[in-house]
Amino acid sequence: MAALSSTPSSITSKLTPIDLGDPVVGVRFLGSVAAFALGGGKIVLAGEEERRLDAHGGAILSVDGDRRRLVTGGDDGRVVETAGDGSSRVLFEQKGRWIDQVAAGPDGSVAFSAGRTAYFRPAKGDPKTLDLPSTVGGLAFAPKGTRLAIAHYGGATLWFPNAQAKPESLEWKGSHRGILWHPDGRFIVTTMQEAALHGWRLPDGAHMRMSGYPSRVKSMAFTAGGRFLATSGSSEAVLWPFGSKEGPMGKQPTMLAPRDVRVSCVGAHPKDEVIACGYDDGMVLLVRISDGAEILARSPSGGAVSALAWRADGGALAIGTEDGAGGLIVL
Repeated sequence: MAALSSTPSSITSKLTPIDLGDPVVGVRFLGSVAAFALGGGKIVLAGEEERRLDAHGGAILSVDGDRRRLVTGGDDGRVVETAGDGSSRVLFEQKGRWIDQVAAGPDGSVAFSAGRTAYFRPAKGDPKTLDLPSTVGGLAFAPKGTRLAIAHYGGATLWFPNAQAKPESLEWKGSHRGILWHPDGRFIVTTMQEAALHGWRLPDGAHMRMSGYPSRVKSMAFTAGGRFLATSGSSEAVLWPFGSKEGPMGKQPTMLAPRDVRVSCVGAHPKDEVIACGYDDGMVLLVRISDGAEILARSPSGGAVSALAWRADGGALAIGTEDGAGGLIVL
């Protein structure tokens, strides 16, 4: 990311547009191939050539993945795993159920949910289930992959699917939706139905309430090394400090890339303290955290940015929007 300087500049000439045709629910890089999951049920693989796959017989509701696979859940009751070469397999299917959430584990395992039930499917072995107090709002694997965090109304539940231990409850009133583990496993953060985040410091159970947003936070990502949590929900990117063992409590967030348009999506560079920041008007900025230096990656155009993903080496960025526009930037 040496191209970032203190002078605002543009790399929009490097943007290769892709007409996807449906709202983008999520995007991941599978090696060098960008895999876009579309609301209408298709997956578009954009590499040396473009391929369109009919993954679901209805809408795609949830997306996750790693460097090897894209995992999607749909209103057709299916969980589908798609590889960068276009091969796919159905991991689960139950007619009449909606797969609300999915999460890809680091060891080839998968978690997903339908209503109040969370499912864990190991790479080898029998699947397991856990019933929650309410509909599952979010799923996230711990960094080592042995534990699953589940967001729901009233807090979150921590579950060891392969152990006999009773699941641990983390309580906080309200509806909890998206959920993330900190890269070192010390913190868990959820997005709320209200305009706030909530977190738990796991070693001592301390609560961390992060509020002050004008609208609900729909996108969040830990930066390289976990020093900051970048979030949407305001007219600037809000970054909470997580560099100390205490977390963000008693500290002020860093505000970057202010505009008069709301931030709709954030994506953290995998190696450098740089974020991609997407807005409601389709603009994308690359922002260096240390000094706030900005590069224009996509000019304002069309619908809100709904998905951002960096290639594992940080050398490319994939962009998707709510009105079916996509783009690839190779840096």
